[in-house]
Amino acid sequence: MAHNWDDLRLFLAVAREQSLSGAGKQLRLDPATLGRRVARLEKALEVSLFVKSPQGYALTEAGARLMERAEAAEQAMRLATAGVAAPSDRLTGQIRIGAPDGSANFLLPQVCARIGAEHPGLDIQIVALPRVFNLSRREADMAIAVSAPDTGRLMVQKITDYHLHLAAADTYLAQHDPIETVADLKAHRIVGYIPDMIFDRELDYLADLGLARVNLASNSVSVQGHIIQQGGGVGVVHDFALPFLPGVRRVLAEEVHLRRAFYLIRHADDRRNARLRQFAELLSGALRSEVARLEAKA
Repeated sequence: MAHNWDDLRLFLAVAREQSLSGAGKQLRLDPATLGRRVARLEKALEVSLFVKSPQGYALTEAGARLMERAEAAEQAMRLATAGVAAPSDRLTGQIRIGAPDGSANFLLPQVCARIGAEHPGLDIQIVALPRVFNLSRREADMAIAVSAPDTGRLMVQKITDYHLHLAAADTYLAQHDPIETVADLKAHRIVGYIPDMIFDRELDYLADLGLARVNLASNSVSVQGHIIQQGGGVGVVHDFALPFLPGVRRVLAEEVHLRRAFYLIRHADDRRNARLRQFAELLSGALRSEVARLEAKA
């Protein structure tokens, strides 16, 4: 673990700016001094946090793990001091978030409501669409995605992992044959995505289970959840959505356990936009906390 918050603060600045010079300007520190501090932190942790190249500082896997924890600590500190923050720390203006409808329906409403309460001068817009957003055309200021894009001038930050299981309504399970193995699923009605409208390979859950036919389908994960709740069949449900679907429970929980991740995508040109960066930090930390809270209740 890092020795103190100051170490984590410097680490976060370098990770976000991806350079010593950029982080040094933000922190008002000499890049050489900052480089020594980073090296000292790596020595203390006995891991390499960055891959250094002429293009800048890129996070290693260990660095990415530390960034998740450091951002969570940063968010906790921000929330602890929110009541005494100076008015100048308040965000204002409009920020638009693009998001797939799972996060838009089950996570962003409560997360953005809390952020909005802390920043009353801020207008938050949530665009819920089951597709990949084009930030180059400025469809949104930032977007949540289920896979990390590898093209375009984008900043990509992993927010958190999340989990999914097969699920069905108690009413459905009471009226149909028991489901004891994956092979038993072939005798049941399946709820899922419309196959030719799956916009990301990470969402093609049923193909991995060998289930080619989807009896009741929607391009919306929220609609799928409500179909399942109404006794329509068996389908894959986010663990964080289960608390919103009373009467629905996991099926084959030990045999079928899926893990995916949310990523926050921003345009590279916004790297030095302090306002968007502050909002992105608030959003990421709050989403991590909300996923953990809801999954613990599932």
